[in-house]
Amino acid sequence: MTGIWLIIAFVIAIAAMILLISKLKVHPFLAIMLISLILALIAGISLVDIKDEAGKVVEKGIPTIINEGFANTFKSIGIVIILGAFIGTVLEKTGAALKLADMVIKVVGEKNPGLAVELMGWVVSIPVFCDSGFVILNPIRKALVKRTGKSSVAMTVCLSCGLYIAHVFIPPTPGPIAAAGYLGIAENLLLVIGIGVLCSIFPLIAGFFYAKFIGKKIKSADEVTDNGEVVKTYEELKAEFGKLPNGVITIAPLVVPILLMAASSIISMAGGTGFFANLFMFLGTPIMALSVGTVLAIVLLFVSKKGKDFYNITNETLKSVGPILFITAAGGVLGNVISASGLIGFITAPERVNILKALGIFFPFLLSAILKCAQGSSTVAITTTASIVAPLLGALGFATPVEIALVVMAIGAGAMTVSHANDSYFWVVTNFGDMTPEQGYKTQTLMTLVIGLASMVEIFILSLIF
Repeated sequence: MTGIWLIIAFVIAIAAMILLISKLKVHPFLAIMLISLILALIAGISLVDIKDEAGKVVEKGIPTIINEGFANTFKSIGIVIILGAFIGTVLEKTGAALKLADMVIKVVGEKNPGLAVELMGWVVSIPVFCDSGFVILNPIRKALVKRTGKSSVAMTVCLSCGLYIAHVFIPPTPGPIAAAGYLGIAENLLLVIGIGVLCSIFPLIAGFFYAKFIGKKIKSADEVTDNGEVVKTYEELKAEFGKLPNGVITIAPLVVPILLMAASSIISMAGGTGFFANLFMFLGTPIMALSVGTVLAIVLLFVSKKGKDFYNITNETLKSVGPILFITAAGGVLGNVISASGLIGFITAPERVNILKALGIFFPFLLSAILKCAQGSSTVAITTTASIVAPLLGALGFATPVEIALVVMAIGAGAMTVSHANDSYFWVVTNFGDMTPEQGYKTQTLMTLVIGLASMVEIFILSLIF
């Protein structure tokens, strides 16, 4: 199947997947894997690998595509999620998360914890992938919910929103850097950073107010017990730990990985070489940075005299992240199937690109949004769109560095719109936020629609000015 019928099949497949998960209560892993297989068959992907006379694979079959989609997702974020979740569990079990909440409240006050975590996520996600950032900051979010009594869902949406905006707009995250390179303004990266900060204003505001709105409509599992009773108060939880850890050892497992990743990004951008540059770039990879954070978390565990719980905490962490990892990997399978189906090639064919040129600044946004919705990865959507748009900049009327930087932002805005079941970030936010998939569609998916559109409104206004 090709052409418009493939697009129709894709839309029906996504709708069927949502129906299976939300209404029929089929486990997300099974639903996504089933829909991926059916879509692969409908798209006409070969049942087996097709090889040439030399034995080289020239066309991958369904089993290979499924295996690669599953394995590549595990490879990219699996260990990161496990290590981040371990750090979070240690922070919870030692009372360090409550200490962090106290520290944040002293800075921002008790009236605006949602804004605090949103801005915290926005800053952290500049050097750190949003998936990793959410896992790292989630213990603070949960402790702030206890500390302030605010909606857990609202706090989850605020944190996710802040992380997501910086992830697609502000270098040194890979997407915006790659887009700037494709579009010929890599030497103006400081300009891209400045425009990215400016373009964050509307979506940060829109995301904050949407979080407040949806937080009044939805309650997550960590806000009520099975009997509908409110769970333990912050003071009751704090009393269970007695004396909380000191501030330095508390923040070290979170701050040190973030600083290492930030240093690695800065050194890489500056073209650093030599032993120490290589060492920091090595330690700044997400896996190694979180490994350092894990070591510091173990130190915190023993300093808090809870070393005897080391094995149980590790076991508990692995049990809790297992479902997240498998569902996330299933989303990778769906994205891989869609990529292999020819859908993206049909959408980006020259005859359709020419029609879309008339849309101006909205063309890169729409193309990126289509790719994001189809295959799940914001980074892939950004880089693919940028490579397509690059030769069309002149025809689209974008010439100055500022105009091209706004194109980078439009691509980033599209890459937020929307996060759903084939996006690993959707499952990280939904599961760590203690929400069901159905709640995830109402919170994470709709939030990304809101901030994507808000971003585009601001970008359009700026394009009129500049």
